[in-house]
Amino acid sequence: MAKTIMYAVVSADGYVATPDGQVGPLFDWYAHGDVAWRWNGTELRTNQASRDFLQTVYPQEIGAMVVGRFVFDQTNGWAGQAVAGDRVFVVTHEEPKSWEFIDTAPFTFVTDGVESAIAQAREVAGDRIVDVAAGNVGGQALRLGLIDQVVMNVVPVVFGAGRPFFGGADGEVTLADPSLVAQGERVTHLLYDVPPIR
Repeated sequence: MAKTIMYAVVSADGYVATPDGQVGPLFDWYAHGDVAWRWNGTELRTNQASRDFLQTVYPQEIGAMVVGRFVFDQTNGWAGQAVAGDRVFVVTHEEPKSWEFIDTAPFTFVTDGVESAIAQAREVAGDRIVDVAAGNVGGQALRLGLIDQVVMNVVPVVFGAGRPFFGGADGEVTLADPSLVAQGERVTHLLYDVPPIR
């Protein structure tokens, strides 16, 4: 079965975006290193430590992505393109009615919850990775025991408020100690394994 990874870039105080959805300098490290390479079809320029970390965490390609409606709306669904994997599953209360790419994009709008979205993504991914966006959807999936690993790419900026990495759901989850730590250029990478929920 596909490994399911909760992934995001996050501020030092734990936010994936400001309250109005801005990301500030969170993604600057993708373009500020001396090593040019491609990751899931995207051109990056990082330092070697960031490249090694991502290639270790993602030894094979992403098969499918799961995101929430907020990410979808903020990116306009990446203009109808799956930025990684074959398909994007959007957890939402209501499918968009007027999105210009609705009939052509490899997107599935899932209205019956996070568990359903991840199950569908795993089916599409096969033995490849399912990438789950952090935030409310990722936090729900973590608390439901559906996440195998958590990747936090911590950028040294403090937002003071915003959209939390683990979302707003209640419930304590104990992670293992980091199994991999790497220092990139203006980013610290952390990989946590998620013990099975008993």
